[in-house]
Amino acid sequence: MKILKYAFWIVWRIWFYLLVIIPILILFPFLFLSILSEKTYPQFFFLARLWAKIILYGMGFYYKVDFEQKLEKGKSYMLVANHTSMLDIMLMLIVVKRNPFVFVGKKELAKIPVFGFFFKRVCIMVDRSSSKSRFKVFELAQKRLHQGLSICIFPEGGVPDDENIVLDEFKDGAFRLAIEHQIPIVPITFVDNKKRFPFRFFSGTVGRMRVKIHPFIETKGLTLENRQEVKQKTRAIILKELESYIRK
Repeated sequence: MKILKYAFWIVWRIWFYLLVIIPILILFPFLFLSILSEKTYPQFFFLARLWAKIILYGMGFYYKVDFEQKLEKGKSYMLVANHTSMLDIMLMLIVVKRNPFVFVGKKELAKIPVFGFFFKRVCIMVDRSSSKSRFKVFELAQKRLHQGLSICIFPEGGVPDDENIVLDEFKDGAFRLAIEHQIPIVPITFVDNKKRFPFRFFSGTVGRMRVKIHPFIETKGLTLENRQEVKQKTRAIILKELESYIRK
């Protein structure tokens, strides 16, 4: 029985990487044309959502979203969520459909074959070991927000090596940006991603992926002196939701 489980996980993981790469290759001409101009980013976003759906459904997942507050079309937000799985990116693209956004992510993602080609051209890359790179993020994010887009950051800054950590401490970046640009923070909890498709190779299972979009945290009138308070408030909301499911 164990051998069958391991065989399933191996085939399933290989299938995941095929689902990531093959749709990009098929859609390559359309994706490439959509990144030639900043004005066509909404078209790229639509294609990215299609790509994400192919992966999610192709892997045997389905999603359920609980909206405590809905995003307004055409408005910019700071989207923040817990980060536990490679599927976090895909699920975020599917869940937030009316407000095109750009990810702020680690520069290492640009090294992924095929995927990295588009990632480094449409996302904001950050080298967390470089203060110059972190400053550049603020400049690029400002440019994107002025274009009417939203920003998505996973504020843990990565996935903890210790899987017993329910939610790691948050970095300041997302909250500094939100306050500086006076845009609402949207706390989002991915309930099942860690269970469904964690970073460990021999693990995971098909099934439901639940998402909770919490009431927004307004930043109008706040200053950078409030960023720690806002950061902790956001983390407490997501942590409380995660712990409520652990207790069930």
